Amino acid sequence: MRAVIQRVTRAQVKVAGQVIGDLPAGGLLIFLAVAPGDTPETGEWMARKLAGLRIFSDEEGRMNRSVVDEGLGALVISQFTLYGDCRKGRRPSFLRAAEPEIANELYRLFCDQLAAEDVHPVPRGQFAADMAVDLLNDGPVTLIIDSP
Repeated sequence: MRAVIQRVTRAQVKVAGQVIGDLPAGGLLIFLAVAPGDTPETGEWMARKLAGLRIFSDEEGRMNRSVVDEGLGALVISQFTLYGDCRKGRRPSFLRAAEPEIANELYRLFCDQLAAEDVHPVPRGQFAADMAVDLLNDGPVTLIIDSP
């Protein structure tokens, strides 16, 4: 799995002009891609990692608190294009992304596991939809995390 996470003060996702996921109080915006060979255990590892990642400022302004510590949520967007390979030619190859059926199942399991790690709320995008994501990046803090 690969995740691009952004610390945000707000984020929302729309499909066909309708808001389907909203994080008005801020937290994490997570773009998640699933690779062939990923398992439910991969998703559990990633959820634990992101729930405990200390990227929110403490009283001294140091990144020392997690999304759970802050009592904030995470908007999760499935984004297979994170595995786009642009090394050859001009059109990305997506051979390193999992098949949609597997990716959708692991995406849903990841979201459920994130909630089980005490991240609340966990609004979601719509798998395989054309989505419009609106956010206000805080910091900005943006990280890329790959599963082992």
